[in-house]
Order: sequence, then structure tokens, then C-alpha cells
Amino acid sequence: MEANAYQVLTGEMLTFALLGKAFYVYPEQAWIRSLIAEDIFAQAPFADTQPDTVAALALLQQWSRTTSENTFDDLCSDYTRLFIGPGKLLAPPWESVYFSEDRLTFQEATLQVRDWYRRFGLEAEKLHREPDDHIGLEFEFVAHLARRALLALEHNDQARYDEAIEARRQFVAEHPGRWAAGWCGQVEEHARTNFYRGMAMLARGAIAEASSLSDIRMTIGRDEWLCSGE
Repeated sequence: MEANAYQVLTGEMLTFALLGKAFYVYPEQAWIRSLIAEDIFAQAPFADTQPDTVAALALLQQWSRTTSENTFDDLCSDYTRLFIGPGKLLAPPWESVYFSEDRLTFQEATLQVRDWYRRFGLEAEKLHREPDDHIGLEFEFVAHLARRALLALEHNDQARYDEAIEARRQFVAEHPGRWAAGWCGQVEEHARTNFYRGMAMLARGAIAEASSLSDIRMTIGRDEWLCSGE
């Protein structure tokens, strides 16, 4: 597969930043309205050939066209049911839960993800108060690594580019690539709104595409950058 790496990384950055905010931040009315007004779901800047992405866009466009005065309250209710509680969470958003027999947070995966963030000068907003391995934060970190690779492209910095791309490859493989698809299935199954159902499908398509790209290479001094994946 060959494509313009700048376009691939830009799309990846935008898509994972969107997903990160959608799943980490409690619904913000102004932001939700901006998604609808700007017709964000008209096309996907990343993973547009993935079946889940295609289906997600259709569902999210349908949701955008059928919003009502109750839409925002419905989103808040759905977010609370799925990710906050009270009661049993329908789709716990922390990686550790899925690799702990007792479904606990703040486990080994949390510390591993925290170390990844620190390697790149980042820290979870609610450090020690909320697990670092929240799916939204992991998605935002993938967006951050794509952004670093883009900056390296713009400055023809091979070393920084290679560092960002290798980190991106390893992080996706070791963390969201291991559990996010299953988590998306839980959200899709239990969500009551097409917004969160569609965003889960969009996330699954993005993770599938990111996992399939084993390497995005740059040749300094050429006008064309190529993305090659298995």
C-alpha cells in the first residue's frame, strides 16, 4: 500500500483527537453543536475504506440530521450509563479492567501507559485520581504521536520522525490495539444513542487502520512521502 504519509498522519491525528474528546470528556453542548454545524461526519480523514468507518459515518450523519431539543440530555444520560455509573458500568473505559481477573483499575497497564506519556513529556490531567489508561487518553496520545511525526515531516527531521512513528507503532500494538476493538463492541451493544454507537464504530475502524500500518517512512529531500503497511 502506498499513500501520501502527510495525508495519512493528518487524518490519523484529527480522527484520534476527535475520538479522544468524544470518549474522555463529558458531553459539551457547544462542541456537539459544532460537530453538527460543521458537518464533521460527511467524510472520514482516516480509515475511510474500513467497513466500520463507512458504517459509522452513515449512522452519525443520520444522527446529525435527526437531532432534537432532547439530543443533548440523551447524550449526557448515555455517557453516564456507559462510562461513569452509578451501578455496573456497561463499557468501562480503562484498559486495566480488561486484563485483571477482578476487573480492577490502576493495574500494570495503567503504569505502562503512564510511562509512555512521560517519555513524550505528557501527564494525565487527573494523575493518581483517574487511571491513565482511559481509552480517551490513549486515543489522544495516538493523535499526539501523529502530530509529532507531522512536525518532523515539516522540518525534514528524520530522527524525530522515526522516533514518533516507532512509538506510534509500538503504543498502538501494546495498548489500544489489544483491547479497544472489544471495548467498542460493548459501547455499540449498550449505547442508546446513535452518536456513541457511531463513534464506537468509527473508533474500531480507526484502530484497525492504525494497526494495519506497520511503517510510515520518509525519505528526506524528496517531495513525496510514502506510507507503507502490510
